[in-house]
Amino acid sequence: MVTAVGQVLLWIITGITRLLRPLTNRLVAALYGRNTPPAPPPYVAPDGTLYAPRGGPPGPPPRTPPLVRWARAWRRFGTSWWYGPVTGAVLALAALFELPLHHLDAVSLNGGFALASTVPLMFRRESLRPAAAITLGALAASLLSGQALLATTAFAGLYTLFLLAQQLPRQSTGVLGVGSVVTVAVVYLAAGSLDQIPWPAAVVAVVAALGLGDARRTVETAEASMDEERERNSETLTRLNAVQHEQAVLRERARIARELHDVVAHSVSMIAVQAETAPYTMRDLSPEAKKGFAEVAGAAREALEEMRRLLSVLRADPGTEPEVTPQPRLDRLGELIDSHRGAGGQAQLSVHGSVRPLSTTIELSAYRIVQEALTNARRHAPGSRVRVELNYLGDRLAVRVVDDGTSVPVTKVEDRTKVMGHGLVGMRERATMLGGRFAAGPRTEGGFAVQAELPVGQNRHS
Repeated sequence: MVTAVGQVLLWIITGITRLLRPLTNRLVAALYGRNTPPAPPPYVAPDGTLYAPRGGPPGPPPRTPPLVRWARAWRRFGTSWWYGPVTGAVLALAALFELPLHHLDAVSLNGGFALASTVPLMFRRESLRPAAAITLGALAASLLSGQALLATTAFAGLYTLFLLAQQLPRQSTGVLGVGSVVTVAVVYLAAGSLDQIPWPAAVVAVVAALGLGDARRTVETAEASMDEERERNSETLTRLNAVQHEQAVLRERARIARELHDVVAHSVSMIAVQAETAPYTMRDLSPEAKKGFAEVAGAAREALEEMRRLLSVLRADPGTEPEVTPQPRLDRLGELIDSHRGAGGQAQLSVHGSVRPLSTTIELSAYRIVQEALTNARRHAPGSRVRVELNYLGDRLAVRVVDDGTSVPVTKVEDRTKVMGHGLVGMRERATMLGGRFAAGPRTEGGFAVQAELPVGQNRHS
């Protein structure tokens, strides 16, 4: 019954709120500052991309309205430790000030019952049940002894019932409701303290306080369950993102391994060919030398077979055919820049330092990093100006790809690193595979920068 009454009251309050919504909207608009000029609307491109508002950058953020500041201050006050003592003390002072209105002396039995019914609420957060027992006991004793009912003490009693119903189990709340109704009936029969209040109103007030407390407990339980569900979903998404990141790393490593297979296979096949043709191109070879060249050729052929088996294991898609085109090197960067320009981009290549041939692995990795960076620039910053820099240093090759961020959508400026996740994974894997360093992120002056340093060491042209 208590639960049903609480639900009915909630429905009534919700209906009244909906009826008064137009009036409350006007009141809120007035309190929030209705004359504040609205922000310029954003520009939506034909493809649905959201761009910065027209007419220049937005101005300074508006000041926080007074109502919002008051609401935030009250929320901070409600969660502080001194909320209970302060509100309880205010209620006790209000009871003392109410006594003269009923022509009662503060220093009297009425004053003692008033303080006993309100002061314990100062400690309701730390010890609710003892405080509730004192408050309800003092209120019942005052009514049974014929003392006048004060508005403050009545509020204290109903508020205590609300707090108890909010924390007690539903069965205990039902027992508390029955006991409260019986106490009200005894007061009406044995004393005249509540004669000025119709008994149905008193019973409804008691049941309503308990019903609202029970309904509030139900809402808090549901909110706690939703919070737990959201936390579990967040943890699941975090683990899923980690798994996806690991899978992306594995796919990129497999793709890099396939590319390196072509490079290494070419070198090993050259070793095999030279070892097989050596007995025919070199005269006067001893039988031991011929046997050594044959062993070298056989070992090279076996290495090629093992590499093919390894490639079939690393291949992400078993149905993918291996590439037969030669792996690109840095001498084809000009073609890559022209292709980027042909797709509508703007790019400029600059080379610094002493240009020299490097190993195929290093040149292939540098080429792929530049290729992926240009692809990301076209995808996330279409129309931006891109600058590709190669710097041949003594012991390393520095690669830098920078765009100015022109026409970057505002919805992607801050999250561009996350959006470019898989591309960045591949570039980082290529750099770290060679023992180099990689960094990517937005620039303070605008745009995005990709930087990689690939150690050269004693690598020679293959």
